[in-house]
Amino acid sequence: MIRITTFAGRKVAVFGLGLSGRASVASLLAGGAEVAAWDDGPAGRQAAQNAGIELVDLTRADWAEFAALVLAPGVPLTHPEPHWTVKHARAAGVEVIGDTELFFRERATTCPAARVVGITGTNGKSTTTALTAHVLRHHGRQVQMGGNIGVPILALEPLTPERIYVIEFSSYQIDLTPSLAPTIGVLLNISPDHLERHGTMENYAAIKTRLAAAAKTAVVGLDDAWCRKVAMTRAALGMAGYGISVLDDGAPGFDGADHGLTLSKAAGAGMMVLNAQAAGGIYRYHGGREPESLADLAQATTLRGGHNAQNAAAAVAISMALGLRSSGSISGKRGTDGIDENAGSTTAGLASFPGLAHRMEILGQRGRVLYVNDSKGTNADAAQKALAAFRDIFWIAGGLSKEGGIEPLIPLFPRLAKAYLIGAAAPDFAATLEGRVPFERCATLDQAVARAAQESAMSKADEPVVLLSPACASFDQYPSFAARGDEFRALVGALPGMSLTPRVIP
Repeated sequence: MIRITTFAGRKVAVFGLGLSGRASVASLLAGGAEVAAWDDGPAGRQAAQNAGIELVDLTRADWAEFAALVLAPGVPLTHPEPHWTVKHARAAGVEVIGDTELFFRERATTCPAARVVGITGTNGKSTTTALTAHVLRHHGRQVQMGGNIGVPILALEPLTPERIYVIEFSSYQIDLTPSLAPTIGVLLNISPDHLERHGTMENYAAIKTRLAAAAKTAVVGLDDAWCRKVAMTRAALGMAGYGISVLDDGAPGFDGADHGLTLSKAAGAGMMVLNAQAAGGIYRYHGGREPESLADLAQATTLRGGHNAQNAAAAVAISMALGLRSSGSISGKRGTDGIDENAGSTTAGLASFPGLAHRMEILGQRGRVLYVNDSKGTNADAAQKALAAFRDIFWIAGGLSKEGGIEPLIPLFPRLAKAYLIGAAAPDFAATLEGRVPFERCATLDQAVARAAQESAMSKADEPVVLLSPACASFDQYPSFAARGDEFRALVGALPGMSLTPRVIP
């Protein structure tokens, strides 16, 4: 636990008693604060009481007594309208912050030398966070990973100069962190998301870009206009940074929005530019010089697809920013922190990454057939990345459909050998697939797995793939995408002759 001493002797309201809220209460109490904790839901209040937290009904509280309101990130701050606690706090002149703000204030006060890698983006932030933590540990560093992934930030081990804190940030968390100041800030990409929470795309983008703007060193994607603007602005100001791209130098779509900007020109503008190609490698651009190879992705089997190439490029850039080498063997030479400068290598770390559960998770192989769990692919945009990573796909799709269905995936239909449709979306998906791709309506996941296993085994392709990437929410048949993915894993594991890979990061 990280003790929060910056509110010692003062009274703090904490609203929202999920994992992060309960961790905030514990950290504040351990640091000497008085805490008034509350939750709208009976389940949240019961979980808090089970953890020994004393509840205070904030609907009846005197808000003038509070030094701050610590708001759980899932509670509306501005849109569609501020939560009632936010209204009370603002009326009383009480600041509204999150657990991540408590973290940065404590770091600034008690351990400013603690290094923080903050990672955000519309897509890929969880994989990049887990991959970065894995690579840094492969280099022998002490790593704490948490935030929007896994462990709440205040439940991590205490701040020390030796530890590197790799933290995933959602837009909700950034919005509640006015003192945001990562050592390295990573902004992977920006596309429309959570607009019901932030109001407009401009608001959402402004919040996301704050993480890179506040960082001492930034790693910024170059493949969308929102992020390119951030990268080029920092470069023009002479601020340290890395640009990452998965597009070919000068590819259409890269240069069009920026008046002829290419990777070489971006490098010439003063930033270090890393280019990653799926199933290839990661290269550094030096202005007019030939690109330099930094890392090999050929053996990184859990990082298939262009989106994972971007995640890998970010991890390589972070490692370089921390002074770690991309390749090499143990040399015995010690760095300033006393750790072998060459222990392990980034390339080896990428190759040994086990992957994240339910995100293009390779479950194993049965004969020539690869089985992949991408239950996190809950919309067409997410499923597109999985479909683009494979060919000869026996695709299991369906569930509770989202707006737009699978129409955006039509250009990828030539990669499909057959589709197996489950859940409420099956009729609509069938209408889109009709005349384009062979399909079968299976209703339930167990039926779909049985049919896909049977027919993929007869494929003559070099590596047929049975892929669960539903392009749908799970709530018509499952409580969560994780529950759906867990059942898929169990069904696949029960197939005769199945060779399973080790379990991945939850």
